[in-house]
Amino acid sequence: MVQKRTIEELHQSASLFWPEFLVQQQLKQSIIPVLIETQQQFLSILALELENPLDIFTALEISKLSANLFLKHLLILADFGGEKLQRLNQEFHLLFPDGQLEYVWNNTQFCYRFQALPISGILSNQKLNISSQKSLFKKHALSEVYKDIIVVILFAGDSTNTKISGIFKTWGCQIGELMGKYDELSEFISQRYIYLSRITAGAKSNDLGQLLQRHIYKYLAKKLNHKDIDINLNSTIPGVSHKQIGKRETNFDIVLNKGEKYIAIEISFQETTNSTIERKAGQAKSRFEQIDGLGNKIIYIIDGVGNFQRQSALNTIDEYSHLLLVFSESELNYLNHFILDFIENENC
Repeated sequence: MVQKRTIEELHQSASLFWPEFLVQQQLKQSIIPVLIETQQQFLSILALELENPLDIFTALEISKLSANLFLKHLLILADFGGEKLQRLNQEFHLLFPDGQLEYVWNNTQFCYRFQALPISGILSNQKLNISSQKSLFKKHALSEVYKDIIVVILFAGDSTNTKISGIFKTWGCQIGELMGKYDELSEFISQRYIYLSRITAGAKSNDLGQLLQRHIYKYLAKKLNHKDIDINLNSTIPGVSHKQIGKRETNFDIVLNKGEKYIAIEISFQETTNSTIERKAGQAKSRFEQIDGLGNKIIYIIDGVGNFQRQSALNTIDEYSHLLLVFSESELNYLNHFILDFIENENC
């Protein structure tokens, strides 16, 4: 049977910093490089001095920037995320009962009649082809849906209806006020992308965590391919629940089972300190007692400089786990041997 090691021994084998192959995978699917690369094109369109605000559509169509990428830039600037898109679509008739938006631009009143909103179903980033780098690389023409949303983001905060303008100002939808003003736009965009770089640090860490989880899942699926073992991401073990929350079944990053034998795997990799490791430590005792009481096993894969700075949390997790590992190829071999020892040993 694979033996547990001390925290000091594990530290010697730890990766501590995100492996380069995962970082490269994350960059491939991140939208940030695409946005930074096309930021100047986006600025040049918004900075055009136009007589009619809707001439922005003509400018966009003759530019080299796709409509979906232009819209993504606008949504980022307004901090108008997926939840707000859904609310706009679901509550459209309450917001715009007559199907149009009257607004003021450059001291002149204009009226825009919506052509496509609300759409049937959910209005999402996926449906708008703006959810990932891959979707942004596919150019989509300026549709009526894109036009409707662009108008909302640019002008809804300057609606002649004070109730509507109040709602959309809080949603950041008055970027049209800066159209044609290159210096002001440039400063606003720069500030917004500095802010974006901060908030995406957490998103990047989350993306890397998901990639690490899938990497371990794929490794196990390949190694255990002929062992008749079920492997599932984000799954549960029968009889293991959150006792304090109405006995809702506990979800684990990876769950393996063969017949009635189950192994739960929890994964955490943090380069900077945060509360994730503390949360896992707080849950460790209850989870261990339930799983161990059923004759099953729980394994933790914990790595990253930030996690190793939380010594107390690591000690707690080590105490309430059947195996604690760090992330490396040699550690994954430990994991594989432990699983086979437990699953195939009749005495376990």
